[in-house]
Amino acid sequence: MFDELSEKLEATFARLRGRGVLNEADIKEGLREVRRVLLEADVNFALTREFLERVEAKAVGVSQLRTVSPAQQLVKIVYDELTAMLGERREGLKLSSVPPTVVMMVGLQGSGKTTSAAKLARKLKGEGRQVRLIAADVYRPAAIDQLETLGAQLDIPVYAERDQPDVVRIARNGIDQSRRARDRVVLVDTAGRLQIDDEMMTELVRLKEAIKPDEILLVADGMTGQDAVKIAQGFDAKLGVTGVILTKMDGDARGGAALSIYGVLKKPIKYIGVGEKSDALEDFHPDRMAGRILQQGDIVSLVEKAQGAFDADEAKRMEKKVRKEGMDLEDFLTAMRQIEKLGPLEGLLKMLPGVNSKMLKQVKDADPKRMKHMEAIVLSMTRAERKKPDLMNGSRRARVAKGSGRPISEVNRLLEQFREMQKMMKKVSGGSGPGGKMRMPPGMFGGMR
Repeated sequence: MFDELSEKLEATFARLRGRGVLNEADIKEGLREVRRVLLEADVNFALTREFLERVEAKAVGVSQLRTVSPAQQLVKIVYDELTAMLGERREGLKLSSVPPTVVMMVGLQGSGKTTSAAKLARKLKGEGRQVRLIAADVYRPAAIDQLETLGAQLDIPVYAERDQPDVVRIARNGIDQSRRARDRVVLVDTAGRLQIDDEMMTELVRLKEAIKPDEILLVADGMTGQDAVKIAQGFDAKLGVTGVILTKMDGDARGGAALSIYGVLKKPIKYIGVGEKSDALEDFHPDRMAGRILQQGDIVSLVEKAQGAFDADEAKRMEKKVRKEGMDLEDFLTAMRQIEKLGPLEGLLKMLPGVNSKMLKQVKDADPKRMKHMEAIVLSMTRAERKKPDLMNGSRRARVAKGSGRPISEVNRLLEQFREMQKMMKKVSGGSGPGGKMRMPPGMFGGMR
């Protein structure tokens, strides 16, 4: 997500930082480069021009700064304007004071509307809200089957009428059932359609008038760039959308749609789809996203992700045990499994400040199955060996390597990493050592090739 844009902007600012003191010509040259990068990312031309005009107006006098690096100050200005371009602040789902909140999902066919409806339902359920899905796509073959399958997987009820061609009647009946069941939110999945198809768009207008939704969320494919913006304009003109879900953002290295859609529509991006799994739907925070684009990290989102993925009771148990008895390989394996729940390591590193493209490339080059290999090695040990890793002599290491199907060098590397983590855990339990600084063991995640 935003990889190309992020790398090019970082390269531009790195050149400016390398010059130390900046003059006005340097700043203008840097902004010309930023303009080129944004246009290559398929950002709307008019928005790019306005963006740079605002940055240039704020950058007047930056070259005279002495207390703060001029280049860093310019980055701060660009960050503020990127945040404004992305929507300024987080806007969540507007919940009705009288339930159920009715959310109408609209968009082109193939944009990921049905899966996004299921992901959003899962997210709302995880927040403690009773949710129902309504299958109002009567045109696409197997659309109802798809939604019912997703609902069954997530244990979320789906209302459907297979022999009813009238989507308005289906939606009304589903909402009536939702009221009787005292649901908090109901998501109406509509059929995909082109914004230039008057007949199909008229059907959506009729549906909107009949069910009076609290939210109309447009689901748009983020990888289509400026096309996504044009599609959004068409749907908004007919329906007055209240927000956007951008899908397939994990495959969008440029980010043109995300950087243009709010500026053109003035309608917030509420969620982004970042993968195929049911939990791969993230709240959209403009300020955090701007930080990621400029490689400043996103610690808040990382902490939230960790809180959602980690088992609090297991973490407390491990902390108590490690403080009392020290860490063994079973604890190490548990920690690795907890980290794996957070998703691909590359995505996590992007949330840390100062992680550049070179570091990310090292992680990309590492074996994607390294966690599974580590697990295979540990599980090939006896319980006594996992409890007392010092027992691992040469013959035992050879046996574990054979049992796990991994080379002895990987067994040795894992035991070395484990010892590094043991030392780190001792520092944590007894204070963080001189200067209060800690570091991750070298090669902790990238070492398994």
